[in-house]
Amino acid sequence: MLKKVKITNVHTGKSAEALVDTDSDDKAILGAGVAANESSTISTITGVDEKLHRLTSPKPGIDDRAAFFSGLGRCLERNISLTKSLQLQTNRVKSATYKGVIAELIHGISVGDKFSDTMAKYPKLFPEDLLSLIIAGEEAGQLAKVCKRIAISSKKSSKVIKKLKGGLIYPAVVMVLGVVVVIVMSFTLVPAMAKLFTSFKTPLPLGTKILIALSDLFMHKPYMAILPFVGLYMFFSNWGKISGLRPVQDFFLKLPAIGVIVRKSAAAAGFRTLSLLTESNVRLTSALDITAQASWHYHYKELFWRLRDHITVGRTLHEAFLMEAHWLGPDARNLCGLIELASETGSGTEMLAEIADDYEEELDNLAASLDKMIEPLTMLILGVIVGFLIYAIYGPMFSLGDVILKKK
Repeated sequence: MLKKVKITNVHTGKSAEALVDTDSDDKAILGAGVAANESSTISTITGVDEKLHRLTSPKPGIDDRAAFFSGLGRCLERNISLTKSLQLQTNRVKSATYKGVIAELIHGISVGDKFSDTMAKYPKLFPEDLLSLIIAGEEAGQLAKVCKRIAISSKKSSKVIKKLKGGLIYPAVVMVLGVVVVIVMSFTLVPAMAKLFTSFKTPLPLGTKILIALSDLFMHKPYMAILPFVGLYMFFSNWGKISGLRPVQDFFLKLPAIGVIVRKSAAAAGFRTLSLLTESNVRLTSALDITAQASWHYHYKELFWRLRDHITVGRTLHEAFLMEAHWLGPDARNLCGLIELASETGSGTEMLAEIADDYEEELDNLAASLDKMIEPLTMLILGVIVGFLIYAIYGPMFSLGDVILKKK
């Protein structure tokens, strides 16, 4: 349910509006962050108006997450109560969803619920990996540090994602234009071309047959021309689920430029989490288990779970890393050497933090040159589309001369 809160300053008379996604007026006031010198008027938005507001208002994204946890960590670090710390974040986030969730968190804590238990009710905003960190922070008394680390990680992820989206705009435009060109040709050029080619009764290349088949399909069932655009929309809107599939993750690891970014991003997140947990005096087996749950790539989930199993049976962390080095890719020898150094010097936590720092620095450098890496992909897509059309249209023409001469 969407609530519109009109906030008026009692001294100046100036008004502002805030949208809060919640089920009660009291929570709407909490989520809107109404101050002591402000009055508020609340109205409920329903029906078509609600759908329009949801479409046009800011969406809950990684920027809101970074702002929320950054401010929360800063407040908790200064020993401000959790309830007050949450109240101070209502004007930092932009989406109605986050404002509503902050109100729910404040309400949950006021009735005696744990912070992590209330968070668990919103898996879309606080997924399992993030929730595992919050639980570990609560148990170790390091919630402020955990929140600040989540904020830093979210900011870096946001930077990479924005760079990636910016670089993918051109390939996406090329793909959409390619689909449009093929559809337009299927209604205009291909029918005339098909009559000409079939009249000579000569074998046609596979590409031409595919193009003619598409033209026949679109001519007899014009509504089918919408399906490619629906498919592209479904693909991009469900990319989060698609990217979590094991075959997709394996495929991206094998790509020359993208694979390096994927591996370093997953490794940076994993080692940063493990460093944070060991620094908070969490048992190593528990820390590895939580790190595995927090890892978004299944390679690193398997790595940390297997490391946990080795530690459970009495092996050292260095021995465990040596036995599971194949999960680490090209960096395996270097990482195993660093872990051996840490075990000899007793500086495990510092070394894990250093490994995470190195990965994050390399990831920042890769993000800066991401657009240059994507240029070859764009050229490849463009080349495939143009090559297919040239092959499908001009391929049969090379054999028409022989057919015409035979007829004469």
